[in-house]
Amino acid sequence: MLRVHFTAEDFARVRFAPRPAPLQELHAALTTVVTRRGGSLFAPWRVRILRSLPAASGPLADLVPAGRPPSFLDVMGDTMADGFEQIRAAGPGLVRVELERVYGTASVPRWIRGLHGGDPTAWHTLHRAQQAAFETVLAPVWSVVQTLHREEFTRYALTVAEHGVAAALTGLAPGSRLREGVWEWPGAAPGRDICLDGRGLVLLPTFHHPAGPLLHNTPGRPAVLTYPAGSGFPPTAGGRVGSAEALAAILGRTRLDALRLLAEPHTTTSLAHALHVSNATASSHAAALRSAGMATTTRAGRSVTHRRTALGTLVAGAWPQ
Repeated sequence: MLRVHFTAEDFARVRFAPRPAPLQELHAALTTVVTRRGGSLFAPWRVRILRSLPAASGPLADLVPAGRPPSFLDVMGDTMADGFEQIRAAGPGLVRVELERVYGTASVPRWIRGLHGGDPTAWHTLHRAQQAAFETVLAPVWSVVQTLHREEFTRYALTVAEHGVAAALTGLAPGSRLREGVWEWPGAAPGRDICLDGRGLVLLPTFHHPAGPLLHNTPGRPAVLTYPAGSGFPPTAGGRVGSAEALAAILGRTRLDALRLLAEPHTTTSLAHALHVSNATASSHAAALRSAGMATTTRAGRSVTHRRTALGTLVAGAWPQ
């Protein structure tokens, strides 16, 4: 369980990142690629990314052995250039300490030793690797990420206005709770306690990391909590997020067909007729979609009508026929 300890000053310093941070989103995406999180929903996307990453991005794997990134990579720049300037501005002491933490006694690649020593060529290698990875992984979908971020920002702001900061925080993670100044995330980062000590907290949604949160806790800076948001699918250009086969593997082919049919209202009988199944089976599929938030059911007397929700429309529209 992750436990984030707040003081009264920290609650006053909770803020939501107004824009997505390209480098943070890139790091979240690459973490998902390496750790294979997301299961079959992310599988087509992961295969495509691994096949298309250029050789120039290879040094990033050296920098993050065993999935443990040095903390000086955690920056909040609004552009790739801004982010890299913040990374480059990291004090040599922090760079040295973090590289020693990440590598321990393991052999360190020569260019990483160059970062340790402030070699401009090594820093250029890092910059080129990050830019190459961004162009492959995020550039084609960055406008989608920006739109999703605005929607999440608005949702959070409305929750704060209507219900307060505590409700907005716990609403970011189903099952999390806030009590006596401690925000608890069950199932995340076993046994990890983070004390903010007046530094505050920045909330940053990510749309490429289905399991979370990722908490960046650099001394002297506000902590940054990157949490999974959105529909649970990796954004792709044109709003498509993968193959229909991948979604069918999750929902089942008949249930996926039901989701698409419910773009228009259907009674249980008409849905069963369109799917070529019994009324009981059609009702079961509608109930499953309803429990997932992808369909609604309304009753008027003996009549029962099913229809897709906005989430259902997003899911169905994102996957090609």
